[in-house]
Amino acid sequence: MNIIYIAISAFGGGIVASILGWLDSAETFEVRKFGASLVRSLVAAIAFSVAYTYANGLSPIDIGIAFLGGAGVDAVGNRISGAIKAGIK
Repeated sequence: MNIIYIAISAFGGGIVASILGWLDSAETFEVRKFGASLVRSLVAAIAFSVAYTYANGLSPIDIGIAFLGGAGVDAVGNRISGAIKAGIK
């Protein structure tokens, strides 16, 4: 059950980061960009849940770290994809 909490927290962190990024950009909502954030958040959720299978216990701090990690994966992935797109043009 702990794995599910970690996965939901990491996924939620990525989604919150993508929504806050969209609100900050003042652009119209694009499903394609949000879909990419969904995929990155899912990857973060899987990675954190696999990593936490080796942990002995779960605390609120662990859930907070997973949330921030999910947000970080989305933010870094967004920066990398933006740099790749800028380099292609």
